[in-house]
Amino acid sequence: MADATGPDPIGAKPTAPPLAAAAVADYLRQHPDFLAAHPELIQVLVPPDHRHGDNVFDMQQFMVAKLQDQILKLQRQQRALITTSRANLSSQQRIHGAVLTLIGAQSFETLLQTVTTDFAVALDVDVITLCIEARAGITKAPLSGLQLLEEGEVDRLLGVDREVRLGEDIDGDPRVFGGGAGLVRSEALLRLDIAKAPPGILAMGSRKATRFRISQGTELLGFLASALEITIAQWLDL
Repeated sequence: MADATGPDPIGAKPTAPPLAAAAVADYLRQHPDFLAAHPELIQVLVPPDHRHGDNVFDMQQFMVAKLQDQILKLQRQQRALITTSRANLSSQQRIHGAVLTLIGAQSFETLLQTVTTDFAVALDVDVITLCIEARAGITKAPLSGLQLLEEGEVDRLLGVDREVRLGEDIDGDPRVFGGGAGLVRSEALLRLDIAKAPPGILAMGSRKATRFRISQGTELLGFLASALEITIAQWLDL
Protein backbone atom coordinates (compact mmCIF):
# COMPACT_ATOMS: atom_id res chain seq x y z
CA MET A 1 0.00 0.00 0.00
CA ALA A 2 1.25 3.46 -0.84
CA ASP A 3 2.01 5.80 2.03
CA ALA A 4 0.73 9.35 2.38
CA THR A 5 3.26 10.70 -0.08
CA GLY A 6 1.98 8.50 -2.90
CA PRO A 7 3.30 5.37 -4.57
CA ASP A 8 7.01 4.92 -5.27
CA PRO A 9 7.90 5.24 -8.98
CA ILE A 10 8.54 1.86 -10.54
CA GLY A 11 12.29 1.17 -10.76
CA ALA A 12 13.28 4.25 -8.73
CA LYS A 13 16.48 3.88 -6.75
CA PRO A 14 16.34 4.68 -3.06
CA THR A 15 17.98 7.98 -2.15
CA ALA A 16 20.95 7.66 0.18
CA PRO A 17 20.56 9.64 3.38
CA PRO A 18 22.83 12.69 3.61
CA LEU A 19 26.08 12.15 5.45
CA ALA A 20 26.43 13.81 8.80
CA ALA A 21 29.39 16.12 9.25
CA ALA A 22 30.60 13.98 12.11
CA ALA A 23 30.66 10.91 9.84
CA VAL A 24 32.66 12.78 7.19
CA ALA A 25 35.13 14.02 9.79
CA ASP A 26 35.46 10.53 11.24
CA TYR A 27 36.12 9.04 7.77
CA LEU A 28 38.84 11.61 7.05
CA ARG A 29 40.51 10.86 10.38
CA GLN A 30 40.64 7.19 9.40
CA HIS A 31 41.93 8.03 5.90
CA PRO A 32 44.47 10.86 6.34
CA ASP A 33 45.75 10.43 2.77
CA PHE A 34 42.33 10.99 1.20
CA LEU A 35 43.13 14.46 -0.19
CA ALA A 36 46.50 13.27 -1.45
CA ALA A 37 44.68 10.58 -3.45
CA HIS A 38 42.01 13.04 -4.65
CA PRO A 39 43.84 16.37 -5.17
CA GLU A 40 41.09 17.63 -7.48
CA LEU A 41 38.91 18.18 -4.40
CA ILE A 42 41.26 20.94 -3.27
CA GLN A 43 39.77 23.10 -6.02
CA VAL A 44 36.25 22.88 -4.58
CA LEU A 45 36.95 22.96 -0.85
CA VAL A 46 36.66 26.25 1.02
CA PRO A 47 39.66 26.63 3.37
CA PRO A 48 39.58 28.57 6.64
CA ASP A 49 40.92 32.13 6.55
CA HIS A 50 43.39 31.40 9.33
CA ARG A 51 44.09 28.91 12.08
CA HIS A 52 41.36 28.50 14.68
CA GLY A 53 43.40 26.46 17.11
CA ASP A 54 46.03 23.80 17.30
CA ASN A 55 43.65 21.09 16.11
CA VAL A 56 42.61 22.87 12.88
CA PHE A 57 44.75 22.27 9.80
CA ASP A 58 45.46 25.33 7.66
CA MET A 59 44.16 24.25 4.23
CA GLN A 60 45.42 27.47 2.66
CA GLN A 61 49.03 26.45 3.25
CA PHE A 62 48.32 23.07 1.68
CA MET A 63 46.70 24.68 -1.38
CA VAL A 64 49.52 27.21 -1.74
CA ALA A 65 52.09 24.42 -1.62
CA LYS A 66 50.19 22.52 -4.33
CA LEU A 67 49.99 25.63 -6.52
CA GLN A 68 53.69 26.36 -6.02
CA ASP A 69 54.52 22.81 -7.11
CA GLN A 70 52.37 23.22 -10.23
CA ILE A 71 54.06 26.53 -11.04
CA LEU A 72 57.51 24.96 -10.74
CA LYS A 73 56.47 22.15 -13.09
CA LEU A 74 55.13 24.66 -15.62
CA GLN A 75 58.32 26.70 -15.39
CA ARG A 76 60.45 23.60 -16.06
CA GLN A 77 58.26 22.71 -19.04
CA GLN A 78 58.51 26.27 -20.33
CA ARG A 79 62.32 26.29 -20.06
CA ALA A 80 62.52 22.92 -21.84
CA LEU A 81 60.25 24.21 -24.62
CA ILE A 82 62.32 27.38 -25.06
CA THR A 83 65.56 25.36 -25.18
CA THR A 84 64.11 22.99 -27.77
CA SER A 85 62.77 25.87 -29.87
CA ARG A 86 66.14 27.61 -29.87
CA ALA A 87 67.93 24.39 -30.84
CA ASN A 88 65.46 23.80 -33.67
CA LEU A 89 65.90 27.36 -34.93
CA SER A 90 69.68 27.02 -34.84
CA SER A 91 69.50 23.72 -36.76
CA GLN A 92 67.18 25.26 -39.32
CA GLN A 93 69.54 28.19 -39.89
CA ARG A 94 72.52 25.84 -40.29
CA ILE A 95 70.70 23.62 -42.79
CA HIS A 96 69.51 26.58 -44.83
CA GLY A 97 73.02 28.01 -44.89
CA ALA A 98 74.42 24.68 -46.08
CA VAL A 99 71.84 24.47 -48.86
CA LEU A 100 72.70 27.98 -50.03
CA THR A 101 76.35 26.91 -50.17
CA LEU A 102 75.36 23.97 -52.40
CA ILE A 103 73.48 26.24 -54.76
CA GLY A 104 76.43 28.61 -55.00
CA ALA A 105 79.01 25.96 -56.01
CA GLN A 106 80.74 26.94 -59.26
CA SER A 107 81.80 23.43 -60.28
CA PHE A 108 81.07 19.81 -59.47
CA GLU A 109 84.48 19.43 -57.82
CA THR A 110 83.80 22.50 -55.67
CA LEU A 111 80.44 21.08 -54.72
CA LEU A 112 81.92 17.79 -53.51
CA GLN A 113 84.73 19.55 -51.70
CA THR A 114 82.23 21.84 -49.98
CA VAL A 115 80.16 18.90 -48.78
CA THR A 116 83.11 16.90 -47.45
CA THR A 117 84.94 19.81 -45.80
CA ASP A 118 82.93 23.01 -45.27
CA PHE A 119 79.78 21.21 -44.20
CA ALA A 120 81.46 20.01 -41.00
CA VAL A 121 81.73 23.61 -39.75
CA ALA A 122 78.40 24.73 -41.21
CA LEU A 123 76.49 21.87 -39.58
CA ASP A 124 78.47 21.73 -36.32
CA VAL A 125 79.73 18.16 -36.72
CA ASP A 126 83.20 16.66 -36.46
CA VAL A 127 83.24 14.30 -39.43
CA ILE A 128 81.29 14.34 -42.67
CA THR A 129 81.66 12.00 -45.63
CA LEU A 130 80.00 11.09 -48.89
CA CYS A 131 79.60 7.35 -49.33
CA ILE A 132 78.75 5.65 -52.62
CA GLU A 133 78.39 2.05 -53.64
CA ALA A 134 81.27 1.22 -55.99
CA ARG A 135 81.27 -1.27 -58.81
CA ALA A 136 83.31 -4.42 -58.37
CA GLY A 137 87.00 -3.81 -58.93
CA ILE A 138 87.01 -0.16 -57.83
CA THR A 139 88.92 0.07 -54.56
CA LYS A 140 90.16 3.66 -54.35
CA ALA A 141 88.01 6.76 -53.92
CA PRO A 142 88.77 9.55 -56.42
CA LEU A 143 88.20 12.28 -53.81
CA SER A 144 89.21 12.85 -50.21
CA GLY A 145 86.17 12.50 -47.96
CA LEU A 146 84.53 10.07 -50.37
CA GLN A 147 84.00 6.56 -48.99
CA LEU A 148 83.40 3.51 -51.20
CA LEU A 149 80.84 0.96 -50.09
CA GLU A 150 80.08 -2.52 -51.36
CA GLU A 151 76.98 -3.03 -53.47
CA GLY A 152 73.89 -3.25 -51.27
CA GLU A 153 75.67 -1.63 -48.30
CA VAL A 154 73.43 1.44 -48.28
CA ASP A 155 70.33 -0.65 -47.56
CA ARG A 156 72.21 -2.66 -44.95
CA LEU A 157 73.34 0.48 -43.14
CA LEU A 158 70.09 2.44 -43.37
CA GLY A 159 67.47 -0.25 -43.73
CA VAL A 160 65.38 -0.83 -46.83
CA ASP A 161 63.16 2.16 -47.73
CA ARG A 162 64.55 4.18 -44.82
CA GLU A 163 65.76 7.68 -45.70
CA VAL A 164 67.47 8.76 -42.47
CA ARG A 165 69.02 6.81 -39.62
CA LEU A 166 70.20 8.40 -36.39
CA GLY A 167 72.52 6.81 -33.86
CA GLU A 168 73.55 7.99 -30.38
CA ASP A 169 76.23 6.80 -27.99
CA ILE A 170 77.88 4.64 -30.68
CA ASP A 171 81.28 3.82 -32.07
CA GLY A 172 81.87 5.23 -35.55
CA ASP A 173 81.89 2.79 -38.47
CA PRO A 174 85.18 2.92 -40.44
CA ARG A 175 83.31 1.87 -43.59
CA VAL A 176 81.36 5.12 -43.35
CA PHE A 177 83.70 7.58 -41.64
CA GLY A 178 87.09 6.23 -42.68
CA GLY A 179 89.96 7.54 -40.56
CA GLY A 180 87.61 9.84 -38.63
CA ALA A 181 85.54 6.96 -37.23
CA GLY A 182 87.36 7.12 -33.89
CA LEU A 183 85.88 10.57 -33.24
CA VAL A 184 82.28 9.57 -33.85
CA ARG A 185 79.95 8.98 -30.89
CA SER A 186 76.68 9.88 -32.61
CA GLU A 187 75.74 9.90 -36.29
CA ALA A 188 73.19 10.85 -38.92
CA LEU A 189 73.11 8.79 -42.11
CA LEU A 190 71.11 10.30 -44.99
CA ARG A 191 70.22 8.28 -48.07
CA LEU A 192 71.19 9.82 -51.42
CA ASP A 193 69.14 8.54 -54.35
CA ILE A 194 70.56 10.32 -57.39
CA ALA A 195 69.72 9.61 -61.01
CA LYS A 196 72.72 8.41 -63.06
CA ALA A 197 74.64 7.67 -59.86
CA PRO A 198 74.95 4.62 -57.58
CA PRO A 199 73.16 4.64 -54.19
CA GLY A 200 74.90 6.81 -51.62
CA ILE A 201 74.89 8.20 -48.11
CA LEU A 202 75.70 11.59 -46.64
CA ALA A 203 77.16 10.68 -43.24
CA MET A 204 77.58 13.15 -40.38
CA GLY A 205 79.36 12.20 -37.17
CA SER A 206 79.86 14.02 -33.89
CA ARG A 207 82.09 13.42 -30.88
CA LYS A 208 79.06 14.32 -28.72
CA ALA A 209 77.15 11.17 -27.84
CA THR A 210 73.80 13.00 -27.96
CA ARG A 211 74.42 15.39 -30.86
CA PHE A 212 72.13 13.14 -32.91
CA ARG A 213 69.41 11.40 -30.91
CA ILE A 214 67.15 8.59 -32.02
CA SER A 215 64.11 10.52 -30.78
CA GLN A 216 64.77 13.76 -32.68
CA GLY A 217 62.94 14.79 -35.85
CA THR A 218 64.55 14.21 -39.24
CA GLU A 219 62.62 16.64 -41.45
CA LEU A 220 65.49 19.14 -41.75
CA LEU A 221 68.01 16.39 -42.45
CA GLY A 222 65.70 14.98 -45.11
CA PHE A 223 65.47 18.44 -46.68
CA LEU A 224 69.26 18.70 -46.79
CA ALA A 225 69.55 15.27 -48.45
CA SER A 226 66.94 16.22 -51.06
CA ALA A 227 68.74 19.48 -51.84
CA LEU A 228 72.03 17.62 -52.24
CA GLU A 229 70.44 15.00 -54.50
CA ILE A 230 68.96 17.66 -56.78
CA THR A 231 72.18 19.68 -56.94
CA ILE A 232 74.41 16.67 -57.75
CA ALA A 233 71.92 15.43 -60.36
CA GLN A 234 71.99 18.82 -62.08
CA TRP A 235 75.78 18.78 -62.28
CA LEU A 236 75.74 15.21 -63.61
CA ASP A 237 73.31 16.31 -66.33
CA LEU A 238 75.77 19.00 -67.38
